[in-house]
Amino acid sequence: MSQKKIVGVTACSAGIAHTYMAAESLEKAGTEKGYQIKIETQGSIGVENALTDQEIEEADVVILAVEINIDMSRFNGKRVMRVRASEAIKNPDELIENALNEATIYGEKGAKAGSVTMGKTEEGGFFQHIMAGISYMIPMVIASGLILAIANVYAFQRDEAGRIIEWGFDTSTVMGELMSHLFDVGQVGFLLMIPLFAGFVANSIAGKPAIAAAMIGTYIANDAEMLGAEAGGGFLGAILVAFATGYLVKLLKKIPYPKLIQPIVPIMLIPLVSTLLISLFVLYVVGNPMASMMNFMYDGLTTLNENYAAAPVLVGVIIGAMIGIDLGGPFNKTALVFGTAVFTDTVAKYGIEGANFVPQTATQAAISVAPLGIWLASILFKKKFSPTEKVSAHSAFGMGIVGVTEGAIPFAAQDPVRMITAFVAGSAVAGGLAAGLGIKFYGGIGSPIGTFIGYIEQPIPFITWIFSVMMGVLVTALIIGFTKKKVE
Repeated sequence: MSQKKIVGVTACSAGIAHTYMAAESLEKAGTEKGYQIKIETQGSIGVENALTDQEIEEADVVILAVEINIDMSRFNGKRVMRVRASEAIKNPDELIENALNEATIYGEKGAKAGSVTMGKTEEGGFFQHIMAGISYMIPMVIASGLILAIANVYAFQRDEAGRIIEWGFDTSTVMGELMSHLFDVGQVGFLLMIPLFAGFVANSIAGKPAIAAAMIGTYIANDAEMLGAEAGGGFLGAILVAFATGYLVKLLKKIPYPKLIQPIVPIMLIPLVSTLLISLFVLYVVGNPMASMMNFMYDGLTTLNENYAAAPVLVGVIIGAMIGIDLGGPFNKTALVFGTAVFTDTVAKYGIEGANFVPQTATQAAISVAPLGIWLASILFKKKFSPTEKVSAHSAFGMGIVGVTEGAIPFAAQDPVRMITAFVAGSAVAGGLAAGLGIKFYGGIGSPIGTFIGYIEQPIPFITWIFSVMMGVLVTALIIGFTKKKVE
């Protein structure tokens, strides 16, 4: 009996954690079963461990643990099983056996492969498309935020006693002029990041022909002067434009074009028509109402923070709890999107010195609490963790210390009520403390080491951020430790 050959692709919506966890789980399970297995990852860093045509041809089955649209043409005629990336993490052994026994031929009209109906276009969920855009935007957010933060350090003018007397760059000095230019560079990044986000949300929905219209339409939606408004449509405007563009392009792709012009349809005709229609849609239909709504919302948030001392704490607690409740699921992603939106939009509206940092700071303070809480509980309450759980807890530490919430998923899956209660409580504490203490997260890693790797403005340099995050971690660890039963 010849050795079974399995190939696969993993790709989560964010392209960060689940992509690589799923690949590792499948490869480990396949190897233990004595199968020859190779998994390609399509993450935020790009395609790695790419499958060759020969490897696909020789494979007995193809496993696709993906949450984004991928190129399926190379799997024509192969037996394919498609699931979400999280299923490959939780049950890799069962998934492999199901794939070998139940996978069906891709390319046969109406044939099913897992959750996908072959011969039809897969409809991705709302958050799948949103996170596809965010995964492309994250590098620009981080790079631009850090450049702005570095330049901002040199923008505070001090008198001889060391007191800050004004904000601005002393361009009469070489360093002052350099930092002034760097500040401009950071602002360019923030100007481009929202159109970039919209372009790749639309790309997730309808492919490359949708990118141009979404980016141009979003740029217009955020250009207050072009709209004749006080402010642009912001992040929410970008979401509206991106989805309108994506589904418009999907309709345009269904038109039966004459064979003579088919080669130019995706590169010329669809981008031209969609850009014209979306631009008119933004200029004359949704641009001004969206801009007015965003202006009202952000003015309200700013007023709330300025007039009510408890407001930042309350927002921080709610946002933090959302991060901990489903570890990368819809609530978690909603909080991340909201935090990013408020920060980027208020930077564009008020400048970096007037930006609203509260939601983004709370999300980043809470994002590592669940996995680090698991790890700390395994240290403080050793008798309540099995040897296998201790190994998993150390893996959770590795993910948590770089700000990846998903490291706690295995524990939440096996004991959801106890674990999620602890995660929500600890994350809420971290978010509330960070927001209430006036910390400002500009960019970097959302974990205790973010105070060293990144730029975080805080009352007591380095200490306040670590204190806020670790208090949340401690609360999570204590709840787990006091409620978890001892291992027999």
